[in-house]
Amino acid sequence: MADTFLSSVSYDNGILKILDQTKIPNVTEFIEIEDIQDAWDAIKQLKVRGAPAIGIAAAYGLLLGIKNAPETSFEDFYKVYKEQSEFLAGSRPTAVNLFWALKRMDERVQIEKARPISEIKNALEKEAHLIRQEDEEVCRLIGEHALTLLKDDMGILTHCNAGGIATARYGTALAPLYLAKEKGWNLRVFADETRPLLQGARLTAWELQQANIDVTLITDSMAAMVMKKGWIQAVIVGCDRVAANGDVANKIGTYGVALLAKAHNIPFYVAAPMSTIDLETANGEDILIEERDSREVTEGFGQRTAPEGVKVFNPAFDVTPAHLITAIITEKGIIKENFPEELQKLFKN
Repeated sequence: MADTFLSSVSYDNGILKILDQTKIPNVTEFIEIEDIQDAWDAIKQLKVRGAPAIGIAAAYGLLLGIKNAPETSFEDFYKVYKEQSEFLAGSRPTAVNLFWALKRMDERVQIEKARPISEIKNALEKEAHLIRQEDEEVCRLIGEHALTLLKDDMGILTHCNAGGIATARYGTALAPLYLAKEKGWNLRVFADETRPLLQGARLTAWELQQANIDVTLITDSMAAMVMKKGWIQAVIVGCDRVAANGDVANKIGTYGVALLAKAHNIPFYVAAPMSTIDLETANGEDILIEERDSREVTEGFGQRTAPEGVKVFNPAFDVTPAHLITAIITEKGIIKENFPEELQKLFKN
């Protein structure tokens, strides 16, 4: 992977550089962003997507928002800082990494508040780089833990895209697939296309093909048949938020895949960085689910596929209840039961 890896989010000399995921697989294009409005737009429009990558982009986007903040006093600086942070927080409501990254940046501000404003700005840039570096390490650890649940020659189903371009590197759900490749294993991956924006078809299939990993693309409605044929031995998905009871929000369609896995007695694994675990949200019912433009369903990718004026329901995510989840895989290890208690323990170790 080292030879082919594309960094989806980077920052240097006041420029945020992102891989435009809306153009994949047809075009590999990087966008250079120099102001916070464009950073907000990139997150909202899914040019950068995947919970960890959103968090990284938000941290870097915040740097753009405060580069011209006044340096006369901390109060003047912090007023602008808070306005810019709250602006970015409004880009997407479901992925907790967005808020986690902004909170972490604010904690750094509070630590540095007695120093000159120029030094606070430098400290925030270091913090944003650290968020990115740590995510790469986290993803590798998740992959190593997940690999202990798999065996050579297995068939793996995944939904949406939780790969290297959705994170700093390796991905979450796809991390064990890259590590299996390094070990010489031959895992067979089935990628749901993931309607309506086709992240599985456009991104996961492309990413795995680039890495020479055996991948077969299927439509979402084919998952049950593929499971029935015995081609799937495990399901691995990423997530955007884990509630305190173990309920998980992920891309729309994940709940259905979990039900199918349960019906076919196939383990259903969730790859979840600690940054996606939200102990302040009691259960899945409390997770705010983003609803998106109806045109993503009726005329996605510029082609109308539904009658004018038809009513559309277009949630970006759904919630998979904890009782359908076999294990949650974090960088600190694997939780297989008693999610409420075990999730709490993760933050005490």
